Amino acid sequence: MLRRVKTHRKILIILTLLCLYPVSIHSRPFVLVLSQDDLKDPSPSDPLSSDSSDSNSDWDEFGDSDSKSDDELDPGSWRSIFEPESQPDPTHDLNRDPTREDGYYSAVRKMVGAVSRGDVGMLEEGVGMIEEAARGGHAHGQSVMGFLYNMGVLRERSKAKGFMYHYFASEAGNMQSKMALAYTYIRQDMHEKAVKLYAELAEVAVNSFLISKDSPVIEPVRIHNGAEENKEALRKSRGEEDEDFQILEYQAQKGNAGAMYKIGIFYYFGLRGLRRDHAKALYWFLKAVDKGEPRSMELLGEIYARGAGVERNYTKALEWLTLASKQQLYSAYNGMGYLYVKGYGVEKKNFTKAKEYFEKAADNDEAGGHYNLGVLYLKGIGVKRDVKVACKYFIIAANAGQPKAFYQLAKMFHTGVGLKKNLPMATALYKLVAERGPWSSLSRWSLEAYLKGDVGKAFLLYSRMAELGYEVAQSNAAWILDKYGEKSMCMGESGFCTDAERHQCAHSLWWQASEQGNEHAALLIGDAYYYGRGTERDYDRAAEAYMHAKSQSNAQAMFNLGYMHEHGQGLPFDLHLAKRYYDQAVEIDPSAKLPVTLALGSLWVRKNCADSFLVEVIDSLPKVFPKVQSWVENVVMEEGNATILTLFVCLLTVLYLRERQRRHAVVVAGEAANLHQPNDPVAPIGL
Repeated sequence: MLRRVKTHRKILIILTLLCLYPVSIHSRPFVLVLSQDDLKDPSPSDPLSSDSSDSNSDWDEFGDSDSKSDDELDPGSWRSIFEPESQPDPTHDLNRDPTREDGYYSAVRKMVGAVSRGDVGMLEEGVGMIEEAARGGHAHGQSVMGFLYNMGVLRERSKAKGFMYHYFASEAGNMQSKMALAYTYIRQDMHEKAVKLYAELAEVAVNSFLISKDSPVIEPVRIHNGAEENKEALRKSRGEEDEDFQILEYQAQKGNAGAMYKIGIFYYFGLRGLRRDHAKALYWFLKAVDKGEPRSMELLGEIYARGAGVERNYTKALEWLTLASKQQLYSAYNGMGYLYVKGYGVEKKNFTKAKEYFEKAADNDEAGGHYNLGVLYLKGIGVKRDVKVACKYFIIAANAGQPKAFYQLAKMFHTGVGLKKNLPMATALYKLVAERGPWSSLSRWSLEAYLKGDVGKAFLLYSRMAELGYEVAQSNAAWILDKYGEKSMCMGESGFCTDAERHQCAHSLWWQASEQGNEHAALLIGDAYYYGRGTERDYDRAAEAYMHAKSQSNAQAMFNLGYMHEHGQGLPFDLHLAKRYYDQAVEIDPSAKLPVTLALGSLWVRKNCADSFLVEVIDSLPKVFPKVQSWVENVVMEEGNATILTLFVCLLTVLYLRERQRRHAVVVAGEAANLHQPNDPVAPIGL
């Protein structure tokens, strides 16, 4: 599997793009690098023409009155269960059957409640209702059945049946099933099929975070850091319960303009575990402006342009953006340029002035300015059409984290306009954008459940999200299984997961995460094959997994590869290569100095004392250590034995201290006696 994914890794190395998410999200930095060979001269047959500029939907950044809600963009979403205040509008789907929909959501509620309580009977009832709906052709029920078969919940795990259900659900319009299918295709290098689905999903995602005024900004949080819980990230995700937020709120209430602005940002984008609330954001931005905080002016301009929590008013939007630009907030020029391109809030469209504003933004390193100039040149809006120049601007914007630029580059790679057709690259870029869609709300609901201590619900939601191809969700779900074991409420074929089912599930999730560049996951996969944990021992596959982790500069993987070369396990016996890997491990991580020093000592013994008993002693250590560890865990650390051992150690310590005190007293007494028996005569004392 890892060999098959090397193509994906090469793409991701070339296309190392900066993260799509806000600053608070932990993810790998990526940089997009294209060679001259990737560029393509435009031709008259290109589907883009200069006269299509006014009607192009790429410019609907702030949204129009007919923008769709997240429930329309992601039909069948569980939003009404986890966000009851956000009930779907029944009028948006004229074909909606209230009875079937209510039955579906009732079944999902039972399923979610069952994993929270660990109630297998309740889960069987909910799954039975979903299965009945799926057999009746209910698309969203079919999507859930695809998930249940892929996970092996109350049925034998079957990827084939899972694929079948997702296929029918996607054909009927379920977007999450389309995500699952697209991820399945990309894992199998079926880029022609994957790119079509991801293109559609990316377009929906663009609509959700560029048009829909209610679309949330999700913060995918990795709940673990290696094998340990990521306490710092979790602490910052507790929303209004976070102590830092409460201090910030107190400062804002006392009149601190900077604190008012930050709280407004948190509510506007839904950061730090807060639910997105445009009304609260508007309240704090207005108060901040009254206190002289200029950064709030730009956000107020965007709020009025989007109609986020207020009635859309382009005239007010332009006024606020203009005030912000006068305060050297250069990103405001992007909004002003947009209004002149669309002719909103101004007398008429003015492409020349729009270009001037975009150039001011770009000259001050604003990613939006580069993207907007790219669209001008791509479409020939107010300038001579130049696809190469457009591509240059899109690359700069993409490397600065501008998601719209990813989308434009993906379309160029997909269609072969401006860039040579490259389906693997297009697929990877579309996937990055698609993962920003409204279905990413699963991440927030999972995190909220975990923070409340509802591990079963968190695992279910992360598992659903993992199926859609989210690496963070894959590693989070796998970590929950390893960390919590039976408490994870993992459900298997006949109820609660057996140890074997849990190990198999965790192994599968870690494997998927490793394919997408998670070095910790690759390391765990290597350990699983090396030690035979949850799978058969296979040194060759262990070495392959360690190589995968080593390619990401993981010191532990380098050390393990050195050890395998030293012992000829899964890799050729080669002491020189072993030393090279050991040296690389300590270069990457200085804390590895002690184990590396011991390993180098072992190499020296093997090289200079090959036939001595020392080599036999070294080779026997791996067999002896587990026995010692088992003895410590089963005998020494047993509660009664541990207490007796502690008392025994304390007794020995007391006896040792008493003996040392006694000996010290004897020595002192001897020295005092010597003072009264001098060897030399002493002169009499006279008056």
